[in-house]
Amino acid sequence: MLRFAVPLLLTLSSVPALAEVELSFYGGVQGAPHSNVTVDRPGTAADRDFTAGWEGNSFEAPPYYGLRATWWRTDKLGFGVDFNHAKVYADDETRSEQGIDRLEFTDGINILTLNAYRRFPDAAYGVTPYVGGGLGISAPRVEYDDGLGRTDEYQVTGPAVALMAGASYELTDRVSMFGEYKGTYSQNEADLVGGGTLESDIVTNALNLGVSFNF
Repeated sequence: MLRFAVPLLLTLSSVPALAEVELSFYGGVQGAPHSNVTVDRPGTAADRDFTAGWEGNSFEAPPYYGLRATWWRTDKLGFGVDFNHAKVYADDETRSEQGIDRLEFTDGINILTLNAYRRFPDAAYGVTPYVGGGLGISAPRVEYDDGLGRTDEYQVTGPAVALMAGASYELTDRVSMFGEYKGTYSQNEADLVGGGTLESDIVTNALNLGVSFNF
């Protein structure tokens, strides 16, 4: 959801004028391995503890994407903020076995992290490799329906970690393109309509392609 990306743009107004600021946009292919899901419905027989199979469906609306703002303090070290609109859908088998109509985070798991980056500008052929990582929060749109109440709302559900490694290529003095692997891990505990909670630790893996603009 774009409203979670606002901090990216705000960072641009707060960094020193002499810093190199880089604003990046990316998309790609993202998936997630199976993970355990625990549903606690107090006072009912609808408690669940099961393994969910997840689908990423990266190109279905709303698509997978990310926004990133980086302040390069030196030619090698940078800091920034990253918003990643990753998403997961419980597959048909999971929903059928559990007897639930909906279990998904499809308007984003929405991982927002503060990151540090290390780049290696002396590599050959104009390619600049980099690595990075950061800590932040998961703020997904939680969608769950087990017949006791349909939950469909944004929540801040827990902490998150992001790791990435890739390389960029300068097209002009102001524009570059990049490709990377990005992984995220988030701990999610969501409140459910009708009472109770849903918990799941979710890992995403993505191959990203993007473009960066330098100021």
